[in-house]
Amino acid sequence: MILPAAELVKAMHEFLWPFMRVSALLLAAPVFGTRLVPVRVRIVIALILTWVIVPLLPDMPVLDVLSLPALLLIAQQVLIGLSIGFALQLIFNALIIAGENIAMSMGLGFASMIDPQNGVNVPVLSQFFVIIATLIFLSLNGHLAIISLLVKSFELMPIQGAGLAREAYWTVASWASEMLIGAVRIALPVVAATLIAYLALGVMTRAAPQLNVFSVGFPVILLFGFVVLGLTMPSFLPAFTELLDRGIGMIGTLFLVSP
Repeated sequence: MILPAAELVKAMHEFLWPFMRVSALLLAAPVFGTRLVPVRVRIVIALILTWVIVPLLPDMPVLDVLSLPALLLIAQQVLIGLSIGFALQLIFNALIIAGENIAMSMGLGFASMIDPQNGVNVPVLSQFFVIIATLIFLSLNGHLAIISLLVKSFELMPIQGAGLAREAYWTVASWASEMLIGAVRIALPVVAATLIAYLALGVMTRAAPQLNVFSVGFPVILLFGFVVLGLTMPSFLPAFTELLDRGIGMIGTLFLVSP
């Protein structure tokens, strides 16, 4: 079977532009973008998703790949994919911040390990929260929600469109404040309880100066923090699901504010 060169070029363009957006989203999105997922596996997933999505899209622009308009179009698609994945990634970063605050208040700041998602040292509690959130994310079919957002982005922001508006990038940047609010909401019960425990130890130290607060206070605060953390864990699921719903809703607004 011999295919004309024009048809080969057209088929390459129909596959290239969506592949840039899909691969950029998988690079920044949670679960898919972790270091535990090999690059080759991520590329294969991007190729499969692009192969499934391409028949649903209209005709693609035929441009010279090395021309300036083609490079601008590639940059546009990469920015769209990175914006969607980065917004979802901030949800998991909120859990890392919450775990760091809880660990520092309990005295577990020294206990750290490598975060496989970002490749940096984070407290063990942060990694514990990320693992639980990942399992909840997969159980709620969050990976399918990411694919659904990806398909919806091609419908509302086609390849030949204007891409993300300036207000959309500002919305993504403003979402960082929501990340901090979610982190405070998750960490606040344990941090407040340990603060009360520290105040009680301070009163005990003033009442009995001979009491060695360093030898007694550390195990007490540590045990008390784990007890409070276990009591507040049932509230973790609704807090994370609410943060996830708000993140997906915010990504929907990116499509609405864009031309």
